[in-house]
Amino acid sequence: MNKKITLALSFLAVIVLLVTGCAQKNSSASDDSLKKVKDKKELVVATSGTLFPSSYYNDDNKLTGYDVEVVKEVAKRMGVKAKFKEYNVDGQIASLEKGEADINANDSNLNKERAKKFIISTPIKHSFDSLIVRKSDDSGIHSLEDLKGKKAAGEPNTGYMKIAKQYGAQLVTYDNATNDQYLTDVANGRTDVILNDYYLQKMSVEALPKIPVKILKDVYFNAETSGLLMKKQNKALKTEVDKQLKEMKADGTLTKISKKFFTDDVSVKPKYKIQKTVEIKDTND
Repeated sequence: MNKKITLALSFLAVIVLLVTGCAQKNSSASDDSLKKVKDKKELVVATSGTLFPSSYYNDDNKLTGYDVEVVKEVAKRMGVKAKFKEYNVDGQIASLEKGEADINANDSNLNKERAKKFIISTPIKHSFDSLIVRKSDDSGIHSLEDLKGKKAAGEPNTGYMKIAKQYGAQLVTYDNATNDQYLTDVANGRTDVILNDYYLQKMSVEALPKIPVKILKDVYFNAETSGLLMKKQNKALKTEVDKQLKEMKADGTLTKISKKFFTDDVSVKPKYKIQKTVEIKDTND
């Protein structure tokens, strides 16, 4: 290789490095998500205030819950204060999109649709789905395939109800019903089954022991995780949040908060055998 070619290649390499460096610098400079939080000394959190035990009001009318207390501790370790704004699920997502909130804490996960616009923290909760049935006869259900023809209870348009429909269940929908209503209707035969998160179902059954229902043993599906949701471009904020969560896990803080609200350590993967993964089909009907 002659001297002219060598010099040309060296010059080109320098240009590439300069351009790459500028691009990285501009990319880093454009992500001021963490700086904004630090400057205002406030982490604005979108949540519901109605989802027990993740985000709800206790007997003293104070907002609390697993996700709420986790994000409070994250904010404290960041040297800022957590400020909560309450919305329904759609409102929480919209608040992130509009920049009204920095983070979402409400037992959130990253489905395919959300993944286009959002990122999620390292998991704060590991869980899976299960079925609540009658104690007397298991509602005639021994597997997901037995859902065909059964009456499945739940709120409309949830992933759980979509799964029930895929397996041929008859959907019985409720609007903001209480746990005792759901469980009583299964017990008296108005409905047959409830599909939902295992730990939420476990707490509901334990809180209402006089209602003769139970979680169907060994019919577990859809291992999943939840975390704290953020806008996709807010990677600097995510990096800081993940750092705090890692330290909280290492020093036992996550376990302590988890056991306070779930009586189990949901911050680690469950020991139960999860039988299958059920993909929710996109349907318009």
